[in-house]
Amino acid sequence: MDIGSVKLKNNLALAPMAGVTDLPFRRLAAAEGCGLVVTEMVSAKGLVMGGGRTRELLAIAPDERPVSVQIFGSDFESMGEAASIVEGLGADIVDINMGCPVKKVVGPGGGSALLREINKAEKILKSVRKNITIPLTVKIRSGWDSSSIVILDMLKAAEGSGVDAIAIHPRTKSQGYSGLSNWDLITRMKEVATIPVIGNGDVRSPEDAARMLKQTGCDAVMIGRAAMGNPWLFSQTISYLNNGSYELPAAEEKMEKVLYHLELIIQRYGPLYGIRIFRKHLGWYSKGMAGGSSFRQLINRSDSAAEVEDLIRDFFTGEGFKADPLEDACPAGGIPSISQALL
Repeated sequence: MDIGSVKLKNNLALAPMAGVTDLPFRRLAAAEGCGLVVTEMVSAKGLVMGGGRTRELLAIAPDERPVSVQIFGSDFESMGEAASIVEGLGADIVDINMGCPVKKVVGPGGGSALLREINKAEKILKSVRKNITIPLTVKIRSGWDSSSIVILDMLKAAEGSGVDAIAIHPRTKSQGYSGLSNWDLITRMKEVATIPVIGNGDVRSPEDAARMLKQTGCDAVMIGRAAMGNPWLFSQTISYLNNGSYELPAAEEKMEKVLYHLELIIQRYGPLYGIRIFRKHLGWYSKGMAGGSSFRQLINRSDSAAEVEDLIRDFFTGEGFKADPLEDACPAGGIPSISQALL
């Protein structure tokens, strides 16, 4: 699959998620075969103003390419300038967030708020397109609420602005992350689109990805929350799409992947801060596993990388690896729930 001048090795993408799709997680997904990874949302104004924290989100590693950097904002001038900065820093693709439902993004007029101002959204897209030479994509939701579905209006604006592909999460802003995504809207968009359409929403398994591709005719599938604590979902999905089958990770394989993720986290953030960041990931990795609550409590009390590594080895090679349907669904001890990650 191609997005403009960028050729992807397959049609699977990692959705941008705030607090999740940082550099270590993207490298992990890429190692599992994901065709395109997308960064956490980056504030256009923060980029233009030179915020150090904002720039940190833009670190890119060679082994994660191709990588798309997602920016958000409501001012066409700063969005255009930010996109130019992103290109200069080495991104392969610039993505515009026009779907985030979170108040701190929507309040100033960004994210899903732009679904109520199509003309403004189009002005932003044209400004960004004018300021970059690399491919441009946009990620949207279906509308503000069920009475204002604007997918075809947004598609028209995107195509008229020189956007190279469009991703749709077919929930409304009002739905947040509740209810079901309406895949029929992906089908409707694909039927008339002249650019690639990327489907997103409720893809929790390789079977779901295959079903979305077949049911909607979309060009690619974007996987978000289901990949948290489950990065091998990408390699499993590739296997299923190619061969009709896939294998679940064995205990040793799962443990090694978790330890590799820990290594990447510590490389990026250092041992103390890295361990604190990694706690939420360990919550997702241990979700639904016997002894998960006790494991998370121990992890939350440890700031030692060596001790955390030992706890991981003990947990994932012991009785904890056996699935327990009665295990609490996560989290305990302050680990965020998956609903806190942004698509």
